Amino acid sequence: MDSISSTIIRTFIGFFVLFILIRLLGKKQISQMSFFSYITGLALGNIAGEMVIHKDIKIIDGVTGIALWVFLTAAIEFIVFKSSKARGLLDGEPTILIKHGKIIEKALSSNKLNMDDLTMLLRIKNVFAVSEVEYAILEPNGQLSVLKKEEFEPVTKKDSNILVKRRPYIPTELIVDGKIVSKNLTELNINENWLTNELHLKGFQQVEDIFYAELQTDGTIYVDAKIKL
Repeated sequence: MDSISSTIIRTFIGFFVLFILIRLLGKKQISQMSFFSYITGLALGNIAGEMVIHKDIKIIDGVTGIALWVFLTAAIEFIVFKSSKARGLLDGEPTILIKHGKIIEKALSSNKLNMDDLTMLLRIKNVFAVSEVEYAILEPNGQLSVLKKEEFEPVTKKDSNILVKRRPYIPTELIVDGKIVSKNLTELNINENWLTNELHLKGFQQVEDIFYAELQTDGTIYVDAKIKL
């Protein structure tokens, strides 16, 4: 019974101390959290949990550990707030993944992203075709900011009298990193001969020279060539 009472008391103390100290750190949405903030949250939760479960840890020691961690976190966040260099070191810098419609392969690689990751992030932004993108920037919090090409910007009210035609295709990957996505060709009911002929018309002789190719809504192909180092 004493063990249960001790656990209850420790839990309440740990909860309220953690709650008060976290409030002192300030409010920040999950989407705005940096990797450091995320790790800090895990560490504080772990310290509080250890204090509750392990009876050999004195309550004052657990509270001191939590308070010290919060103090160090607040100090670092203050430095980051005041110094752009510290902010760049801790939170990282935005990375351009697409520039003037061209995919920056080196940027994808350095951020451990592949084309599936990039197209998924674009779809989250309601962009279903890479060819519509002028700029795509990976933010320090992992979200993608997208600037569309002017011709693909949303239609305004003054353009509402334009006749909208049904799109025959949905933008679909045809080639990723020099390899044909065969299952997508099958779903689209097109073959490799048609694809290679279309590529030849665009001046590409080998599939291996292409980093990314995508079928557009109008049946044309968007091609992004590999950068030769």
